[in-house]
Amino acid sequence: MRILVVSISLLYSLACGAQPKPAVLFTAGPSQVAGDEFTHIYKKNHSNQPDAFTEPKIQEYLDLYINFKLKVSEAKNRGLDTTAKFTKEFKTYRQDLRKPFTATPDALEQAARETYARLTEEVRAAHILFRLPESPSPSDTLAAYQKCLNVLSRIQAGEDFHKLAAELSEDPSAKYNQGDLGFFTAMQMVYPFEKAAYELAPGQVSKPVRTRFGYHLIQTKARQPARGEVEVSHILLRKTGNDDTAVKNKIFSVDEQLKKGRAWEDVCKEFSEDANTKDVGGKLRPFGVGALASVPEFETVAFALRDPGQVSDPFSSNIGWHIIKLEKKIPLPSYQELEASLKKKVARDERLQVSRKKIDQQRKQLFSFSENSTTKQQILALADSTLSKGKWNYPGTESFAKQSLFTIATKNYPVSAFISYIRANQNATPQKPELYMAQLYDSFVEDELALAEEQKLLQENPEFRHLLTEYRDGILLFEIMEKEVWNKASEDSIGLVSYYEKNKSKYTAGERVTARVFSATHAADLDVIEAKLKKGDTLTLADTKKLKSAQPWRNYEPNENKWVDAAGKQPGTYRSSSENVFYLVEVKGTVPAGIRSLDEARINVITDYQDQLEKEWVTSLRSKYPVKVNKKTKKAIVKELLKKK
Repeated sequence: MRILVVSISLLYSLACGAQPKPAVLFTAGPSQVAGDEFTHIYKKNHSNQPDAFTEPKIQEYLDLYINFKLKVSEAKNRGLDTTAKFTKEFKTYRQDLRKPFTATPDALEQAARETYARLTEEVRAAHILFRLPESPSPSDTLAAYQKCLNVLSRIQAGEDFHKLAAELSEDPSAKYNQGDLGFFTAMQMVYPFEKAAYELAPGQVSKPVRTRFGYHLIQTKARQPARGEVEVSHILLRKTGNDDTAVKNKIFSVDEQLKKGRAWEDVCKEFSEDANTKDVGGKLRPFGVGALASVPEFETVAFALRDPGQVSDPFSSNIGWHIIKLEKKIPLPSYQELEASLKKKVARDERLQVSRKKIDQQRKQLFSFSENSTTKQQILALADSTLSKGKWNYPGTESFAKQSLFTIATKNYPVSAFISYIRANQNATPQKPELYMAQLYDSFVEDELALAEEQKLLQENPEFRHLLTEYRDGILLFEIMEKEVWNKASEDSIGLVSYYEKNKSKYTAGERVTARVFSATHAADLDVIEAKLKKGDTLTLADTKKLKSAQPWRNYEPNENKWVDAAGKQPGTYRSSSENVFYLVEVKGTVPAGIRSLDEARINVITDYQDQLEKEWVTSLRSKYPVKVNKKTKKAIVKELLKKK
């Protein structure tokens, strides 16, 4: 797929309007198929097959493609392209297909890459916080904001940031750290805080920054390249009171034993008071900067160690005395390695919403989005408790429903369109009705902007148009084939038996071995099974519960199962093994060459029966939907394709 990477302004300034309408190659009932669609799909499916570019091969493929389009026409005729299942599945495909072709980047991709860029750097920052209650009133918000501005003016006048933090900040930790949060990296602070800290130069102080905790003044202290993660082992002696002299003396005694050469694992097991790790050498999971903010001394010492195996001197923290051994340093992986996990984390983070809002704003500018704010407020005001239950019905007048809500390009969207969107998408939610209504409105606008972008692509980009058609038809083909062929062949037992009886001569086989096969991860589990088989006992579910698998009696043809082949044809039990899996084969005897039973040949019979059903169905479709091929267009297409030889 060719990927377009251009700016919004460049993409659309170069756009030259809709492309000329492609010539029709054939009609299949109500459906018209353009010549460029067939050419595209033929080249795509035969790109590495030079022998396919001959006139007979092209004609053969055209016949198959006509059959394909007949099936799709029947699916549309039955309304399969209007079901909720199809709409949901196709919407997901459309969203994914648009991404490489759109000028605006995907919000998740953009947020993930921004996050990774910040992960490559650590920032040290301090803050002064003025808290807000969980549901602040306008007066609460204004009061906290004004406090922030007052302190900012004092800082700008020359007062010390840290002194003011210790004195005024409503973050309890500021009393002992003067607001200094140490080094941190992306996704360790709430997003607005992180964003402000990363955008400030060292020494700069931010304007008031709003987070869910309140208003902050942030000062970035320093920046440095990310140190990745460290993996360490530790020995911990916990503090027992205000006087830790005894604990201190003990940790230095432990340190002395290590320096004299006693094994780390033995010392750790004997002395460490971390019950979770003492028996495994004190090993901790890898952690990065800022992950142990509650024990900053531990993090500082761990990152200061340079070489694997290096052991720290004893040091204290608020939880006790420690000795650390560095196991390894783990650099930040590449974006490609982190991409999947990073996108999962970002998808749950508020930064994604910020990124989406930014992209939506770009789309709004691109498509001259215009909103009737008065009408918007009036419809949002109609939210009530029934909306939170997913049972909202429009209570307004018909004349209001006809009013314009917004326009995209030249298309007008009335209130009634939003009402229909709510009815189709509302679900029970713990959100307040007014917030949920606003969320639905934003989603509606976002969806319609995306569709406008899609329509522009359909007009201007043949490659996108072909891909979208391909995916839509593929979904419909699966649905209609499942109904008309696949399910019929497997569920129509009478038809299957009838087909088998008429065609059983096709399903012959040579001499076969009747056997059953057991496998286990431990040889002893098969000993019990084999002993019972030799005595002629019947196996129970309890007997086979510990096994990896227990295959029932069936007839095996040569080369169908290597363990049965190895067992031979004589009745009895046979043992073998491979790659720590143990096998037991019980052979009953042989079946002479001849016609396979329906049970033996079931898979082949179903496949052949499906083929017959499909041929009969296509014949009926060709009667239902007359096919007309445009000879002139076909000739031009064949000529173009033959140039590929």
